[in-house]
Amino acid sequence: MFPFLLLPLRQKMAAVLENGDKRESEECSSDRGVRRTETLGFYETQNDPSTHAGKKRNLSDLSLLRFISAELTRGYLLEHNEAKYKERRERVYTCLRIPRELEKLMFFGFFLCLDAFLYLFTLLPLRVLLALMRFITLPCCGLRDGRLLQPAQVCDILKSVIMVICFIMMHYVDYSMMYHLIRGQSVIKLYIIYNMLEVADRLFSSFGQDILDALYWTATEPKKKKRAHIGVIPHFFMAVLYVFLHTILVMVQATTLNVAFNSHNKSLLTIMMSNNFVEIKGSVFKKFEKNNLFQMSNSDIRERFNNYVLLLIVCLRNMEQFSWNPDHLWVLFPDVCMVIASEMVVDVVKHAFITKFNDITADVYSEYRASLAFDLVSSRQKNAYTDYSDTVSRRMGFIPLPLAVLLSRVITSSTKIQGALAIVSLLMFYLGLIALKVLNSIVLLGKSCQYVKEAKMEEKLFQSPPTSIPGKSAKKSVSKVQSPQGVPAEEMQSESIINQPASLSESVSTLVSSNSSEQFMTTPNIEDKGIAQDKSESKQCSSKEDLLEIDRFTICGNRID
Repeated sequence: MFPFLLLPLRQKMAAVLENGDKRESEECSSDRGVRRTETLGFYETQNDPSTHAGKKRNLSDLSLLRFISAELTRGYLLEHNEAKYKERRERVYTCLRIPRELEKLMFFGFFLCLDAFLYLFTLLPLRVLLALMRFITLPCCGLRDGRLLQPAQVCDILKSVIMVICFIMMHYVDYSMMYHLIRGQSVIKLYIIYNMLEVADRLFSSFGQDILDALYWTATEPKKKKRAHIGVIPHFFMAVLYVFLHTILVMVQATTLNVAFNSHNKSLLTIMMSNNFVEIKGSVFKKFEKNNLFQMSNSDIRERFNNYVLLLIVCLRNMEQFSWNPDHLWVLFPDVCMVIASEMVVDVVKHAFITKFNDITADVYSEYRASLAFDLVSSRQKNAYTDYSDTVSRRMGFIPLPLAVLLSRVITSSTKIQGALAIVSLLMFYLGLIALKVLNSIVLLGKSCQYVKEAKMEEKLFQSPPTSIPGKSAKKSVSKVQSPQGVPAEEMQSESIINQPASLSESVSTLVSSNSSEQFMTTPNIEDKGIAQDKSESKQCSSKEDLLEIDRFTICGNRID
């Protein structure tokens, strides 16, 4: 019974299996047929003569004329790399802006050096007279703060005494003998001597202000014992020796330049001017950062002003030899213009390529100018801790004492004062120098206030002076001023301005904060301007703060410790 029932089932299963095998065999045969046809087609195309003709035709198209026509009609789109070409264009615009921005900084720095230089001839003698009058009238007026003289008056007296002693010592140095001694040397020797003098001048400038600062602090620091005042004597002799040696060094520089001007073939002058272009090779291909470029800019300002004073001394000596004939001045004029033009070209080319290779924008020179202006404005405040001429010396390495002594020596030896008319002329010349100094100071103070306000550095004017730790560099203590509850920031600002003394510093602060609605370096509101803008502004403020923290610039290298 059971086999009879299972028989139909077996037959159905066998039929299904047969149908499946047929289908699989048909599919395999179809695939094999396709593959066979493809291979046959391939072999047919390989053996087809028409295919070989097409290949020959393609090879015949690769001709010289077709290549030239393809090169002539080949196209491309610069839009595919838009960011790269925009960056290249900005570099070109930066190089074109460098001469204008650099000369702005040089122009401002030149008048800063001129202000510090004229101070020694105009206001310093008057300040010394006021200090001496106070010392004479001391029994009548009595002591103030337990001091005979104020620290600033002590420094002024020390400067004037150093200048007088060095001026007297320079009378024992024969300028004519030095001129003939240098003139007898060969051109190559003079070229080497001039380069050595330039290096020595930078070394003297980098170390000289430290000697003077040590003297000023030793003379004015609070002392508990009277024996401590004896320490001023060795510092004073060291400062006198430094100023005297530096004056002789500058005198030899001026004599060498005078020999170059008076040579017949002008070969020495040409070699000396070509030496400026060697400076490009030593500076352009080095890595520079923002602070290093600031150091180089200050060094260039100092070097340019120093060259102007040397050219003035050369013109005075030559005019004296030709009995002050104005026609000889026009003979010297082309050489003077050549020296000044070569110096300007070298500075522009050097700064243009330094900014290009180090991806520094031209706006950095406005920050440098604001930093120099900040020094001028801060020196007029009540809490000023240094004189502005000393600040210029630290920033630029420009020490006006040796140049002032040498120029005084040259003027007194080149001119003779005899009679009442000469004395009146000298008095009028001195009054003219005072007028020039006052006018220059007023213009510089106004422009400095403008630059400080544009750079948003007003709040740093009311901070306490930096404190230094022995063995470490001086750092500015940035304190955040918080207003008490219920007192708006504008009232706090007005109170800080009112608390300033009623003197020149008050006028400076009122010039800086002319608009009371503007706050001093207020941090942007995060809800209004966003966090990204806050970070960018804080980064910019920190970079400006770094420039202000740098106090000493060793101009003999490209590294700042």
